[in-house]
This record gives sequence, structure tokens and C-alpha cells, in this order.
Amino acid sequence: MEIVTFRTPGLGDQSYLLAHEGKGVLVDPQRDIDRFLDVAAERDLELRYVLETHLHNDYVSGARHAALRTGAELVLPAGAAASYPHTPAFHLEDLDGGDSLSIRPMHTPGHTPEHTSYLVLIDGEPVAVFSGGSLLVASAGRPDLLGPERAGTLARLQYGSLHRLAALPRDVGLFPTHGEGSFCTTTGAGRYTSTIGAEQDGNPLLALPSADALADELLAEPMPIPAFYAHMGPANLLGARSVPSSDLPEITVADLTDEEQVLDIRPRAAQAAGFLLGATGIELGEDFGSWAGWLLRYGEPIALVAEPGQDVAEARTQLARIGLDDVRGVIHDLGTAATARFELAELPAFLERLTGAQVLDVRMPSERSAAPLPGASERFLPDLLTDGIPAELDPGRPVLVTCGSGRRAAIAATILTRHGFEPVVLTGAGAPQVAAALAA
Repeated sequence: MEIVTFRTPGLGDQSYLLAHEGKGVLVDPQRDIDRFLDVAAERDLELRYVLETHLHNDYVSGARHAALRTGAELVLPAGAAASYPHTPAFHLEDLDGGDSLSIRPMHTPGHTPEHTSYLVLIDGEPVAVFSGGSLLVASAGRPDLLGPERAGTLARLQYGSLHRLAALPRDVGLFPTHGEGSFCTTTGAGRYTSTIGAEQDGNPLLALPSADALADELLAEPMPIPAFYAHMGPANLLGARSVPSSDLPEITVADLTDEEQVLDIRPRAAQAAGFLLGATGIELGEDFGSWAGWLLRYGEPIALVAEPGQDVAEARTQLARIGLDDVRGVIHDLGTAATARFELAELPAFLERLTGAQVLDVRMPSERSAAPLPGASERFLPDLLTDGIPAELDPGRPVLVTCGSGRRAAIAATILTRHGFEPVVLTGAGAPQVAAALAA
């Protein structure tokens, strides 16, 4: 048996392809399914099942279309009640994988009510479990994504699910869907796969004495919920269209209408030198799609701004993974329309300007608590759109903007310019380095 892991770092997720004696099982595939099916074809696998552990909150699933393309049997948790044809997975009712392989669904509610893990058995012996958003590496899936009204109940259900999985034999491999970088985890797990024995020995959540204690722990300091999560569950319940083509037409600034949101994916240095006022600047990187989904408006078309030679297809794929499909085209030359600017400053220059300056820290609350920056105004990056610019900041003076590395601060700068601010972005360093320098 072989389990191939497909990691999507920007979303903090893993999909899996199990291969055994010419048969394949695909688990929790994202929407861009070619990367999974290509590997299955390379191994000459007959895809027997496509399994979903839950209705995902953080990406649009590709399970339905993977099953349609290959003729595999699509299996969803019995409680999911998706609107398209599928086989419901019932607790402990085995799925025949052919020859010596079988798959045993295990109802493991907590991350979502219908959540189901899948235990892999070879010749009747358990060898691996796909735990989705239940038992994770040194962590567990969040119980609060469906709203505060259900969070307490789901957190208590998670307790039973974690211990159900932890009761499996110690040498069973643990293959969760969520991992480091995912907003579906309760903590920042540092590894992606594990074993049941390693979690029995080292997962702190398994040491808690009761369901109430686990609920208190999971809900004590919940992380922010990305705005695009609200759109993923409904998309996966109804069944999204297949992933759109990555080909985009070339357009110009003159082609833009009042409809399009402009998304600038160029490196921050290019944005700082000049961008379209009103554009959202998110330089292309692993987490580009997540920030786009958090900051752009769903249901409205998008126009990209890119440098010649940039990987626009990758940008298109990341947007499609979270259901941002209506991309009208890409602009490669802004000409004289690039009238908005911001300044980039390395750490020494940033420190020189601190005295008497106004500073904005756009990190997450948990980051600010771990490494406070004294005297800074605080607003988590997405909250600049929902809660506005902190009232104490004066647009008549430069505002020094910082985060953990400069990435979010540069995004914030493109938002601040809409409101008449002159941002100075700390790049190549972050607020912890500033705080350390001030304390030295």
C-alpha cells in the first residue's frame, strides 16, 4: 500500500491518494483535480472511491468531478445530505475496495456534525486512518466554524471523536486533511501526518479529562474565521462547477468598468512603485488565494494586474479553489494610470522613523499578544475592511505599517491609500523585530 500526499500550503490542507494492488482511493480532493488524476494515471490505478470526510469550509471540493471523470464511487458522510448523487457513508459499514482492501467509515463529529473519518484495512487489519478535521497532528479541527450557537455542542462531540480515533492501534498511520497553515485547526500543528501512537503520547488535547474541558480549551481563544468560509459550505452542498480554464484574455486599463474588482498580484516592490488606486494588492504566493477570498467581494468580477511572465495560471487556480471564478482578464501594462504608491522600508530605516510616528500593526490578535508592539494602533488586516481604519490615525501624516514579514502590511497599504493615507511598509522583517529593537 502507498499513500501519496498532495499538500496545498496556502490553505494548510492535504489531499491523499491511496494505491493498493492497482486500485486507488482519493480522499478530500480540492477543485483542481488534474494533479490527483495525473498521479493516479501514472501509477495505472483504477480509481475505486473518492471519499469526502466532511462538507469543507475552506475550499471548493473536486470530489464530485473526480468521480464523474473516472467513474469512481463518490462517498460522502451520511449526514452531509449533499444535493448530487453519492453513496452515503454510515458508521462502521465497510466499503469494499476489492481484493484485500476495505474502508471503514467512522462517524467523528466535532469539526462538523456529519464529519466521518475513514479507517483503511488490509486483510482485515487497520493500517491507516484519514481523519479529515477530527484528530490532527498535536491538535484537533475547530468546532466553531458553523457559528457560536453550535460551537459548544460540536466541541463536546469532538472529545468523543478524538478518543474514538485514539483508541485505534498505535501503529495506525494518521492522515488528517487539515494541518499547519489551516484556519480549520485549533492550533498551529507543525507536522502533517502522524501515527495514533504518537498522538496518544504527545497530543495535549487527548490529555484533557472531559468533554467540557476540551470545549473550554478549543473555544478559549478562537482564531479569526476567513470571510470566504461562509461561501464554501453552500458551494460544496450544492456541487460546484468544474474548475474554469486558466486561460485569460489580455485587457487594458481602458477596458475596466465599474464592475470589476482590481486585484494586483505583482511583487510588493512593483506595487509600491505604482498601482491603480482602489486596487487590492496581494502579491502572488502560496497564500494568495486565501487572502483574496478574505478581502474581495464574492459575486463580483475580478480583473488581475500582473507583471509579464508572472504565473497567472497559478493565480487563477488559487482563486478557483475558493470559488472566485469570474476573472475577466489580466492587465500587464498600467501605463500612466498607476498613480497610487506606498513606500517600502527595511528594518533600520523603519526604526529611524519610529520616533513620534503613528504605527499600524495588522497582525492577528494572537500574534500581537505573543509579541506586542508598544504604542501601535492595532487592526487585523481583514478588519480594515469591516471595522475601518483606526480612528486615531491621521491621514495627514505618514503611517508606518507592520505585520510579521511585510506581506500583510503591503496588502494593508493598498487599502490605506484608498482613504488618503501615505503608508510606509516594513518589509523583510516584522513587528517582533521592531519590538525587540525597541527593548534593546
